[in-house]
Amino acid sequence: MRKSIYILIAILVASCAAPKKCCSQDNNFKKELKKVFKFSTFYGAVNGGNSISDVDVFSVTNGLQTNTVKTPFDYSVTFGVRKIARLGYENRANTFYNGTENSFSDAATIGKIKGFEFLFEGELARQQGMELINQQHFLRYVHDKFIIKTEYVMDGFADIEYFEASQRYRYKIGKKLSFNIGAVQRFAEPYGYDPLEEWLLSNGNLHYTQLALQEGYTVQFDGNGGTEYYNPSGGLVAENTQIWEGVVIPQVLSDYVEKERNKLDQTLQHSIVIGFDYYHYTKDFWLHSWGNLMPYHYDDGGEFSYHKFNNNEQWLDYSGGLIFGYYIIPKKLGLFIEGKYNKYWNRNWHDFSLGFNYVIR
Repeated sequence: MRKSIYILIAILVASCAAPKKCCSQDNNFKKELKKVFKFSTFYGAVNGGNSISDVDVFSVTNGLQTNTVKTPFDYSVTFGVRKIARLGYENRANTFYNGTENSFSDAATIGKIKGFEFLFEGELARQQGMELINQQHFLRYVHDKFIIKTEYVMDGFADIEYFEASQRYRYKIGKKLSFNIGAVQRFAEPYGYDPLEEWLLSNGNLHYTQLALQEGYTVQFDGNGGTEYYNPSGGLVAENTQIWEGVVIPQVLSDYVEKERNKLDQTLQHSIVIGFDYYHYTKDFWLHSWGNLMPYHYDDGGEFSYHKFNNNEQWLDYSGGLIFGYYIIPKKLGLFIEGKYNKYWNRNWHDFSLGFNYVIR
């Protein structure tokens, strides 16, 4: 410990003894770095709680048997840093960021201020027994005439992951409304690809047993009409066809689809984007709305291009959000609606909240 202190002191002394030019450049770098992170917040938190309650499952196959299905507790471990100016309707109710905040305005194309803003947040979570990884990172620069934004989204619950970059021209109409148009590039797995299609029979049914055999499962007949099914490790997984088809096969299909999807390279999608943003705020009434529409997508002719899975036709991808608040009786009765919706490659994910507040005074 003492040695480390001596080394640190030596570094500081050497830094101060360096030529003034180097110190000047170093100071300029520190000033710029401080300017970038000024008003930003670094945070980390662990949150947890009970999941769904235990469930008793009864069986009478070999006499009365009871099996209790337990779901482990929910938790989340979150780390992040954010520099996003709060809009007029946003209230920091908590003293500290704990990683559970859900600010719908983070998805807006334009923030409260012009200039540079960012968010980097990662989360390891378990929800109702499902292990999830969630991430949201973005860099955004807003100018009166243009918008530049890069974003990475990974939502384990919605099973969506992509990287997106956009460059847009911005046209302002007054101080509240603006429109934008430009190009967007998205890097993601080839959504639309279905690994099970090659296993479909002419009548539309799935040749699932043959698929399971290819994946290493085996079937054994006892000669008396009974059948047993074993996994690739040789473990018995089903003693009859009902369990095989109802329990084992769904898991086989799920594992196979995930494995085949993970084999594929990411695809790059170029699209045209058109958007708008509207923001009005007073203490008694506010409305913030934004939307993005991608009506045209370049077809590069790739084997796993989404055009191929969409009958070689164009499609509409879009996202948007709405935040509305109105005090019918100032400081007493108010209504609110908040939500966002996304639809990319025929996959959608959304959040919303609505209700009222009444304060007795």
